[in-house]
Amino acid sequence: MNNITEIAEQLHISDNFIIIGHAIPDGDCIGSMLGLYWGLKAKGKEVRMFLSGAVPSIYYYLAGWEEIRPEDELIPGPKKIIMVDCADRERMGDKMLQQIKDRPIFINIDHHPQDKPYASYNYVNPEAAATGEIIFDLLPTMAVDITPEIADCLYAAIVMDTGRFMNNNTTPTTMRIAAELIELGADIDQARVNLFESKSRLEVLLLGQALKHLEFSEDGRIAWMSLPYEDVKAINALDFHPEGIINYTRMIAGVEVGLLFREIEPGVVKIGFRSKGQTNVAAIARAFNGGGHRQAAGGRQEGRLEEVREQVINKVKDVIS
Repeated sequence: MNNITEIAEQLHISDNFIIIGHAIPDGDCIGSMLGLYWGLKAKGKEVRMFLSGAVPSIYYYLAGWEEIRPEDELIPGPKKIIMVDCADRERMGDKMLQQIKDRPIFINIDHHPQDKPYASYNYVNPEAAATGEIIFDLLPTMAVDITPEIADCLYAAIVMDTGRFMNNNTTPTTMRIAAELIELGADIDQARVNLFESKSRLEVLLLGQALKHLEFSEDGRIAWMSLPYEDVKAINALDFHPEGIINYTRMIAGVEVGLLFREIEPGVVKIGFRSKGQTNVAAIARAFNGGGHRQAAGGRQEGRLEEVREQVINKVKDVIS
């Protein structure tokens, strides 16, 4: 593992970079990518950004979001690859992996625990509430001033990955960083309106579909919603992945663990985990090809929706019993 000064030095030495985030990107992924992008541009570097999956429209207020390109535009070359907010290479998505094939990863910047750091240079800090916190520390180390545009990006990263500062990954350091970002020009009105008060009609329709399939365990400690592939297809939302739907399971009195099962293609299920008690859902998610944080995690499993749902619920029951 490298320290943050070593990462900054490597970014100074090279001039051409590709920044890649994880598939089905969330606010921390997008905000951290953009914050790093503008920091590198400020140092005169050539930088391009790529994602497997579209940028959700709630992030269109962040400067430079339109510079994030789809994986089919990525042309391998001499540029050095920086992975952001990805616990492993596979998190970038299958199509992106095909695009870069066996090319080495230059730098890995993340806050998810990693058993095997996978890049030439790795800075992974599980104590950080979001990768955005790491970028906040990295930019001054690179002698980059945090502009209001960068502050907006990093504030979005942090506010989304902490569940509006309510998840237990929020620390005193997190709050101090958020305060400093506001002092540096982060527009909290824009953040509030765009991130939390601009739900699209499609997201509300998707929530309606999920609530139709809301179920509970016998003791009421587990709640889950399901989004079968055909239901999502019927409302033309196959490529739409909002972050907040799963939180409705956690809002219910008496529920300790909330789950969302989304069939992203026939035979492949994306699983969301949320906890509001002592249950470490990240540990459960690791059993289903995933990971994350103690109170918010995700996984992915092949199999029929009904079978995957039963496996996961039984695992959660074993853990909380």
